[in-house]
Amino acid sequence: MKLIFILTTLILTIQVMSQDPQPTEDKALMWVTVTNFDKKPLVGEQVEVVAITTKETQKAITNNEGKCWFLLNEGETYDVKYKEISELTDYSKVEVPKEEGLFEFQAIIMYDPPKVYTLRNVHFDTGKATLKPVSFEALNELVDFLKRKSTVEIEIAGHTDDVGDDDSNLKLSQQRAESVKNYLVSKGIAASRLTPKGYGETRFISKNDTEEGKAMNRRTEVKILKE
Repeated sequence: MKLIFILTTLILTIQVMSQDPQPTEDKALMWVTVTNFDKKPLVGEQVEVVAITTKETQKAITNNEGKCWFLLNEGETYDVKYKEISELTDYSKVEVPKEEGLFEFQAIIMYDPPKVYTLRNVHFDTGKATLKPVSFEALNELVDFLKRKSTVEIEIAGHTDDVGDDDSNLKLSQQRAESVKNYLVSKGIAASRLTPKGYGETRFISKNDTEEGKAMNRRTEVKILKE
């Protein structure tokens, strides 16, 4: 994954009558534009800013132009975070000086989203395709992602370790992928956007000689088929 964060200098502005957000005497306005490395705007991306001293969190979703905005307290420093499917990543800090007048920032996040994600904390009963309740939080994050990205289509890939025979593991991985699909459909995601695919024990990412390695191989991945 590649990312570039660009923050322009403060710009003194004049308050005008507008439906757009406006800076105030004690809050600077930061516009954020999110694009890929071809400079194509990324729609439905979630950006968060967290104040270092107060821990106040603001969230925003990019519009059809790949833009969103925040009002930031002057004299405060903020962590800028970018959300993938279910994980927040710290990308940069923004220091907002305390100045007289009305000020704006222009920030650009250039982001190359990965095409394959491993869903964290998605687990099943041993030898079965029954989702454990601990999985629901991560799957609900995926639901939120798919609702924000209404044109995205995905493959749900199920993988196992090498315990058991090949055919049984292939069947089990397919059933687990279908269980994830059924959960997403139950939350309002169209089945036509979801392709469950079991790979069994054909695509290891770790050795199977330790419990940790086996756990890494027992995974559910999301592959972006269409953006």
